[in-house]
Amino acid sequence: MHRPQLAGQSLKRFSSALRSCRGYVTEADVESARRYCLTQLHTSDYDAHLIRRFVPRAVQDTYAALRALNIELVRLPELVSNPVIGTMRMKFWQESLEKTFAGQPPREPICILLHKGLKELDARAGGTTRASIKFWVSRLAKTREKHMDNRPYASLASLEEYAENTYSTMMYASLASVPLRSMHMDHLASHIGKACGIVAILRGIPVLAASAQQVHSSGTQAPQAREPSLLLPLDVMAEEGVKEEEVFRRGPDAPGLQDAVFKVATRANDHLITAREMLKRLKEGQDPGHDFEYEGETEHMYEGESDTARDIRQSFGVMLEAIPAQNFLENLERANFNPFAVKSSGWRLPWSIWQALSKERL
Repeated sequence: MHRPQLAGQSLKRFSSALRSCRGYVTEADVESARRYCLTQLHTSDYDAHLIRRFVPRAVQDTYAALRALNIELVRLPELVSNPVIGTMRMKFWQESLEKTFAGQPPREPICILLHKGLKELDARAGGTTRASIKFWVSRLAKTREKHMDNRPYASLASLEEYAENTYSTMMYASLASVPLRSMHMDHLASHIGKACGIVAILRGIPVLAASAQQVHSSGTQAPQAREPSLLLPLDVMAEEGVKEEEVFRRGPDAPGLQDAVFKVATRANDHLITAREMLKRLKEGQDPGHDFEYEGETEHMYEGESDTARDIRQSFGVMLEAIPAQNFLENLERANFNPFAVKSSGWRLPWSIWQALSKERL
């Protein structure tokens, strides 16, 4: 997670988008939208910036738009101090997405690029897949709205549910954009996405536990925009004796913090181990080893058998989300589970992604 850019800049773009009128989307509009989304990934979600290059070419614009949308939704609690403004911005995004899926995108870069990806998908696979992606994007937006107040998760299970409804959901949308409907690939995406969501919470500890202040264009600091927060599950914090106030005051020296981080990180690592073992079994022609817990739910209904080897080849770029998560967990372990001391992987991360892709192994 990253600190947001100046709130004023984002609010200006928000107001501009509200004033703008829909019209014909030109190639210049698409190119400008693509540049905007890729810049957002490069500066605020470098993992996605790297992985985008390896998802199927036909999916790359949709992938960039979805990840840029996630960045915007994650930033909402950081950018606004007034809950009413936050609600207005969320309503703007929900209405904009509704128009985009109806084929009338507002003059907003993310919506324009997503519209372009959806039109190309319609040409490849017909219009039915669009409804599937709309379902996943809607679930992402609703989950982000639910968690706008940065309240802690009641339990580790609640954190996993959040991860399923955000990071796994983005992976489901990417798979649908291929288009690919495969129970085994969705099953892998569920475990990988849960790991990614948990890792995102661990990464955010040093950012959210510090008090944020708005900055005027003159460079002077305004009154504090939000209170610091700690999103570790409450049940884990209680077990390890972690107190929020101690973390806000003492940072990594807060009693029990590293033990709590270790316990949460272990759950993320368990999901990655499960995904790795599942992939190995599937490539060997075996069953995954356990049932998919969401099979039969909305958009998780499957007809007939699919070619698993082909599905793995088509979707493997999306599954590379596992590599940055694994790298972070390894760096966290090296730092003795002190989230304030985790160092960047540097050149090792793109190298690890390339190795995973070339060997088709997580």
